[in-house]
Amino acid sequence: MVVSMESSAAIQLADYRRRVAEIYARVRDAGCSETSWNKWRADRDELFRTHPQSPIPQATRSEFAGLAYFHYDPYYRTEAKVEPVAGQPLPIAHSGDGNTAFLPIGRVLLTGLGIDDTLTLFWLSAYGGGLFLPFTDSTSGTATYGGGRYLLDTVKGADLGSREGRLILDFNFAYHPSCVHSNEWSCPLAPQSNRLMIDIGAGEYLGQER
Repeated sequence: MVVSMESSAAIQLADYRRRVAEIYARVRDAGCSETSWNKWRADRDELFRTHPQSPIPQATRSEFAGLAYFHYDPYYRTEAKVEPVAGQPLPIAHSGDGNTAFLPIGRVLLTGLGIDDTLTLFWLSAYGGGLFLPFTDSTSGTATYGGGRYLLDTVKGADLGSREGRLILDFNFAYHPSCVHSNEWSCPLAPQSNRLMIDIGAGEYLGQER
């Protein structure tokens, strides 16, 4: 969520989100694999490097060398069952001022990854809605951003799809919110319910590429 917005910037941001959605559509078409992950990485780097709504500040964009990731590991991909839950809209705090209301709609079981834990799946309560699945883990605050990373954010086009009612989750595709790159952005943070007590050594991390 951007702090302020003019009409020209809004049109650019709509285009940015459209391009993100196209990047994820290619992953869904190809299937989650190291090959599609590498293409996803290259496409994201190009978008961050060239688009006027890139979260990389314009003053440093020419120096941008690419986002850093843990090595790809197929272990971190699963098709997760979602158990329905009932709840009231929850205000989730932002990295900056304010919050956004999300409705808890399900409990995502991570047993397919050998993890005896769950994540809360949220639905954006604003017009149009969208699935949102943020998380933190033991790397948060050190190797990764302390406020968490995102697995799904369908309002932004970040969606790996589903199969027979199960969500396709792949932590190799976990990414940082835009506020990591610039404080011009204010992004929802992972709530307490989505704190994993293990290392998730997959997806985007802070620092230089390994």
